[in-house]
Amino acid sequence: MKLFTFLTLMIVFTAVAVPVVLAQDAFRVKGGAADDFTDSQGRVWHGAQQEDQAWGGWLEKEPRTAEVATLTADAQAQAAEAGYDVELFYAVSWAQFPDTVKYQFKTGDGTFDVIYLVGEHWSPNNRGFDIIIEGEVVEALYVTPGKDEIDIRTYESIEVTDGTLDFDFAGNAETGAGDLNAMFSALEVLPAVSTAVDAKAKLATTWGALKGNRQ
Repeated sequence: MKLFTFLTLMIVFTAVAVPVVLAQDAFRVKGGAADDFTDSQGRVWHGAQQEDQAWGGWLEKEPRTAEVATLTADAQAQAAEAGYDVELFYAVSWAQFPDTVKYQFKTGDGTFDVIYLVGEHWSPNNRGFDIIIEGEVVEALYVTPGKDEIDIRTYESIEVTDGTLDFDFAGNAETGAGDLNAMFSALEVLPAVSTAVDAKAKLATTWGALKGNRQ
C-alpha cells in the first residue's frame, strides 16, 4: 500500500511540477546585434540578427540595424528604474516600409507576458506602426518616443497554442507619422505570472490531498 501511494505521489508530482519548471523559462533578444549580450543581472539576450536558432529568430527577411548614439539622462533613469541595462537601448532592428519586422520565439504552448523596449534614434514622435503578436494587433497606431528617449510597453497574457510566439511590427500610415519604418531595441517574453502561481497552487493542493490520504 505504501509503495502504491509513493508511486502515485511521484506520478502526480511529475505531471504537475514540470509546468512549474517550464514557467521559469524566459526569451530575450537584443535588437541591432548579432552577438548575445549578458546584462548586469546575468540574463542572456540573444542577438536579434540571428535566424532559426534553438530559441527562435527573425523570419522572412533579415532586419536592418541602426545605432542609437545617445540617450537622455531621463531615458537612462527610466531604463534603470525598470530594471534594464541602458545598453539594450543603444541599437535597433528595423525594416524599411513596406517591409515589416518579423520574429519568432520557440516558447512552446502557454501564456506569456511580452515586454517591448525601444530607443528612438531618428524620427522623434514621428515613427508609426502596429505591434502585432500571435496575429493580433496588441497596439494599433503606436508612435515611438522623442529622439534619444526610450519606451517600454508590456502586453500581458498572450496565449500560444502552436508552440511558437510570433511578432510582426508593421508600418501603418493611419498613425499620421512621416516614418513608417517599424523597429525595436529589445524584446522580452516571460511566462505569465498568473500561470506560474496557479501551477504552484495546484501542486500544493495535490500534495496536501495525498498527504491526507496517507494518514
